[in-house]
Amino acid sequence: MGKKGLISSVIGIVTGFANGLFGSGGGTIVVPAMEKFLKIEPHKAHATAIAVILPLSVISMFIYLKNGGVDWINVIMVSLGGMAGGFVGAKLLNKVSDKWLYRIFGAFMIAAAVKMIL
Repeated sequence: MGKKGLISSVIGIVTGFANGLFGSGGGTIVVPAMEKFLKIEPHKAHATAIAVILPLSVISMFIYLKNGGVDWINVIMVSLGGMAGGFVGAKLLNKVSDKWLYRIFGAFMIAAAVKMIL
């Protein structure tokens, strides 16, 4: 495994740990890490993050299911809204400049941090 493969694996471990521990949030780690350490351009990093998070979420989901921690009514309702939002967001991704993509992503990260602190 080369240096890039090692860096990718470390990013994956940290992202998977955060996703499993917090139930989400892996994207806030994997996107900046791919941009900084793997030199992936912003739009591609955001798109790739979705593909990276899917298998991590599936693994975590099976563990949560085993422990009985899933509220199925909310899974259905939130998933329907999430699919609609995901469709719109994915369509808009390539229409947003790198500059605005950074600003929007940063604003969401700050808002999440403030919400968690308060």
